[in-house]
Amino acid sequence: VRLAVACLLARGHLLFEDQPGVGKTILSQALAHALGLHFRRVQFTSDLLPADILGASILDRDSGTFVFHRGPVFAQVLLADEINRATPKTQSALLEAMEEGRVTSDGSTHALPEPFFVIATQNPSTQTGTYMLPESQLDRFLMRLGLGAPDRDAERALLQGQDRREMLKTMPAALSVA
Repeated sequence: VRLAVACLLARGHLLFEDQPGVGKTILSQALAHALGLHFRRVQFTSDLLPADILGASILDRDSGTFVFHRGPVFAQVLLADEINRATPKTQSALLEAMEEGRVTSDGSTHALPEPFFVIATQNPSTQTGTYMLPESQLDRFLMRLGLGAPDRDAERALLQGQDRREMLKTMPAALSVA
């Protein structure tokens, strides 16, 4: 948690490399909620396109002009879940936004919100259907972390306690964006 907060404060991006089901999504949601930041989650799949993340210009019939519809990348905290399940072209679209802090579509540039923090998760390369991020793209992440499995006592507390998603709904934000 401390390292994730440090990464956000340093204006970097975070890559979690770990097994499914260890709490990466809940940690991402809790971090955004505690800091009063707008959160979005994108499930990366093999059929995801760059426009599904960045947004696209769509014809407005009434005005006869194209209007840019912002994609989920326009959040302060974006969880790119299982980033290595998407094709390299889709991965590159997100990584470009991370590097530039803006999105360009049809010749128009759109600034991303401040702060803009990407938390990406990556499954082990041994799993079928993954496209590993090349070294040249891994440098977009300030930190690469793993959560690991909880110990016995922590796992027992998780099973006996309240649902973490329900706890998030009642947790007050510790900070505001201002």
